[in-house]
Amino acid sequence: MNPIDRHILTTEDSLLLVIDLQERLAAAMDQEALQRLIRNVAILLDSAQELGLPVLVTEQYVKGLGPTLPALKERSAHARFVEKISFSCCGNDDFMAALEATGKKQIIVCGTETHVCVLQTVLDLLRAGYNVHVVKDAVLSRSPDNRQTAIEAMTLAGAIPTCTETVVFQWLKVAGTDTFRKLSKLVK
Repeated sequence: MNPIDRHILTTEDSLLLVIDLQERLAAAMDQEALQRLIRNVAILLDSAQELGLPVLVTEQYVKGLGPTLPALKERSAHARFVEKISFSCCGNDDFMAALEATGKKQIIVCGTETHVCVLQTVLDLLRAGYNVHVVKDAVLSRSPDNRQTAIEAMTLAGAIPTCTETVVFQWLKVAGTDTFRKLSKLVK
């Protein structure tokens, strides 16, 4: 395989993973940054749904951190939700079974917190042989330094750093289709 192939997303092999975007955790975030994150994750969720891509949404210790943010939960009707207590999603048997059942090898990751659950999940996915793309404008930590350090660590470990628009347009591949017209409106 050409090393460049790892950087090219396809709808045939992609899965969107949304990690722990929950009410009580969101309350601790910078609210302006959180609003940008919610917008970008909503774009990813809407695009995945339009293109028929599988979506996994995790929730860390719902009793303590609350459910997924309502603005994102309403866009996740097609998603499979998995509750977990391990920081890495890969530490949860239900998550791993759901992931493996899709047969997808390109995992597009967004969520919180970048330096805890996102980082540990990405490292475990890389170790398991998945091609992982971290959506930099759709991950967040309470501390910008923690977020940046985790992004650097994931990149050094082999994850591909990307952004919301890049993911959507790689999935689309071409302009001029009805799907392009619909999804391109999301990123304006």
